[in-house]
Amino acid sequence: MARKLAVIGAGLMGSGIAQVSAQAGWDVVLRDVTDEALKRGTDGIKASYDKFVAKGKLEAHDADAALARITATTDLDAVADADVVVEAVFEKLEIKHEIFRALDKIVKDEAILASNTSAIPITKIAAATERPERVVGTHFFSPVPMMQLCELVRGYKTSDETLATAREFAESVGKTCIVVNRDVAGFVTTRLICALVVEAAKLHESGVASAEDIDLACKLGFGHAMGPLATADLTGVDILLHATSNIYTESQDEKFAAPESMRRMVDAGDIGRKSGQGFYKH
Repeated sequence: MARKLAVIGAGLMGSGIAQVSAQAGWDVVLRDVTDEALKRGTDGIKASYDKFVAKGKLEAHDADAALARITATTDLDAVADADVVVEAVFEKLEIKHEIFRALDKIVKDEAILASNTSAIPITKIAAATERPERVVGTHFFSPVPMMQLCELVRGYKTSDETLATAREFAESVGKTCIVVNRDVAGFVTTRLICALVVEAAKLHESGVASAEDIDLACKLGFGHAMGPLATADLTGVDILLHATSNIYTESQDEKFAAPESMRRMVDAGDIGRKSGQGFYKH
């Protein structure tokens, strides 16, 4: 397949996707709205490559070559000749619509437009374009260089060819794919983790058990690498609250109704590792 990728959004997810793709031989255009955001993203990619080199997992000349394959820009028109475009911006439908409307006019007809969304239905995102059959979900996991999974999501009108191209891309950058055949909010993985986090937060809120013991139960009882409340702190309590609220709005399923304590944590700014306090002190 052709090997030109554009990534929209240079945050943690976007820069991670750019990093693994460049390392796999893709030419990457990394686009964000500010030079500061691009510098943070590219500095993070370089630091990550340096770590892999220091650990002997990547040759220094391969890291330099991968870095040279990444072009950072604030110009959306620079993505015009991309074969695959992956959007990795904030989880707000209005922002994604704006981006996909613009991309629809810029990129070539045969390009596929992918979203890294973890909870918004792909069909809703695709509706902003004139090519819904060329829109697909490619939900990567954080940190992208370490996590092997990519969740491919078929929108209501996604074609078999688009899904196959998305799989080819994800596998070419070293990921193992699962396919979500019905475009439900939250897909498979976000629904599972949100249901688990919500129930864990309810147990914690009502004093049934401590955060440590709830997480320990999941680690030792179910073989999870990390408990749900520690996962919430790592991901961001605000991000998980936003995701579970999206799923609840779409599904009206009570198991996705987050407890008040989780909402108050976010109101207070106790959103996990990035703030120093969540379900745990960091």
